[in-house]
Amino acid sequence: MPGVIRVHEVGGPEVMRYEEIEVGAPGPGQALIRQTAVGLNFIDVYFRSGLYPSPALPFTPGLEGAGVVEAVGEGVSDLAVGQRVAYASPPIGAYAEVRLHQADRLVPLPDGIGDEQAAAMMLKGMTAHYLLRRTFRVERGQTILFHAAAGGVGTIACQWAKHLGATVIGTVGSAAKAEVARAHGCDHPIRYDQEDLVARVREITDGKGVPVVYDSVGRSTFERSLDCLAPLGMLVSFGQSSGKIPPVDLGILSQKGSLYVTRPTLMTYTAARGDLLAAAGELFDVVRSGAVRIEIDQRYPLRDAVAAHRALEGRETTGSTILQP
Repeated sequence: MPGVIRVHEVGGPEVMRYEEIEVGAPGPGQALIRQTAVGLNFIDVYFRSGLYPSPALPFTPGLEGAGVVEAVGEGVSDLAVGQRVAYASPPIGAYAEVRLHQADRLVPLPDGIGDEQAAAMMLKGMTAHYLLRRTFRVERGQTILFHAAAGGVGTIACQWAKHLGATVIGTVGSAAKAEVARAHGCDHPIRYDQEDLVARVREITDGKGVPVVYDSVGRSTFERSLDCLAPLGMLVSFGQSSGKIPPVDLGILSQKGSLYVTRPTLMTYTAARGDLLAAAGELFDVVRSGAVRIEIDQRYPLRDAVAAHRALEGRETTGSTILQP
């Protein structure tokens, strides 16, 4: 029987167990996928820990993967058995050798995009897409701030923003991560553990601040992110790796320069299949053109998901990490 990672109670990495289960035939609108690679993302930690509610216990984590279609259910006409596909969307359940998924959430993979590459970039790459191209549309000549610049989303977003003609400021937590960020398009890596973030951003921008801050860190960076913005600037809060942002008095936004704050999600931006295919298509284009490189810095066997989560939460990873079924 195929193996999966299951969570019977929420908590730390140790609650994940490798088990074997039966996987049924696809129902109407579904496809059966034999997975070749699974993406690791911080949102998986949120579900495992209970920060985000799961549909039911036990559950299998994971929102991102790639593989080959083995069967399709009734009503599925745009996928074929043997076709390579990838996804980055609910329902959760990616930490598996074989799984069922809604067919309309699957994206056919073009030539030139490998399975591991797809699993390493679908969620993170399409996140970078909506952040840079839709939530706040980055234009040539702008200077932007991206937190966690050496992470999975950060290394993709910094390259993409640089390709768009922006100057990129990024925060990192070590000298090694500063080099990773710099190698992926970050013009000004800032060590948040050693430097005054707001002062450095003001210095780099001649006192003006930046028009946008992309922040997946949350609690520990929220106030400083606001202080880095120029008047009428936008804080795009798309994660909370350091913890949930506490309640905010909206009056602070007017005091700091009529600022905007938004909390977007990839699932909203790709809810319509047309938007999903368009986002994936633009991502595939920038990757195949060489403007954005997808680098897999860590690989773990699926059975070792516990170790992978510990590394991710311990900020020991850079770039993308995949699990190998």
